[in-house]
Amino acid sequence: MRRATVVGNWKMHGTVESVSVLLEQLSTALTGFDAAQVAVCPPFVFLEQVKRLIETSPIELGAQNLCEHVQGAYTGEISGGMLKELGCRYVIVGHSERRQLYGESNELVATKFAVALEQGLNPILCVGETLSQRESGDTLSIIDEQLSAVIEKVGVKVFSEAIIAYEPVWAIGTGKTATPEEAQAVHLHIRKQIMAADKDKNGEDSEIAAGLSILYGGSIKASNAQALFSQADIDGGLVGGASLAASEFEQICRVFE
Repeated sequence: MRRATVVGNWKMHGTVESVSVLLEQLSTALTGFDAAQVAVCPPFVFLEQVKRLIETSPIELGAQNLCEHVQGAYTGEISGGMLKELGCRYVIVGHSERRQLYGESNELVATKFAVALEQGLNPILCVGETLSQRESGDTLSIIDEQLSAVIEKVGVKVFSEAIIAYEPVWAIGTGKTATPEEAQAVHLHIRKQIMAADKDKNGEDSEIAAGLSILYGGSIKASNAQALFSQADIDGGLVGGASLAASEFEQICRVFE
C-alpha cells in the first residue's frame, strides 16, 4: 500500500530564528500525526538545527540536493554520505530549478539518483515540463525522457526505495496549478511507465509501480490540496512556499486524515 507523503521544500529561505519558530510550531501541531509521512528539506546550513528541533516529532529530515561524487576536491558541494550522517532520510534530485537554472542534464540527475541510493538515502526524483513543452504537446515525452535516463542508469527495481514528484515547471512559484484532472493524467502516465519498465517475463503487473508514491509539486496550497490529493494516483505533495507557514503546511498534511 502506498504511503501518503508530504514534503516541504524550503528552497533558499530561512534564518536561524525563523527556522526555530517554524519547527516549534509545526512539531507541536503535528504531535501524534501519522496519517501521512511528513518531511522538510531545509537549506544545507540549517540541517543540524532542524534535526534537533524535530527529534521528538513525526517529521523526517531531507535535503534539497547532493553532489554526484562521493567525496573529493569539489569545493562547495555536499555528499550523500554527509547528508546521511546528519540524519537525512530523503534528498531531492533533479528539481526543475536545478535543471533550468544550473543546467543539470537528465544524465547528471540519474547519476545523483544512483549516488543517493548508494549512500543510503531515499531520492525524491523530480520530473516535469516547461510551459513551452506543454503547449507544444510534449509533456509526456519529456517526462518519459527524464524517467528513462534514471531507469537506464539504475534499473526500475530501485524505485521501491524512491519517490517521484511531478512538478509542472510552469506552475512552480507562479500561483498557477495544474487542474486535479491534468495532474492525475500525468501521474497515471508515470505509474504506467514504471509498470511497463518492470513487466516480468510473465507479463504480470508491477508491484513496484503499485507501491510507488508519486507526489504533485506546483503551487500546492491548503485551498487546493484536497482536490489534488483526492485523485487516484496523487499520493501527496512536494510543497514549496506553503511549507514555510506552519498553519498552511499543517492543513495540507491533514488532508489525509
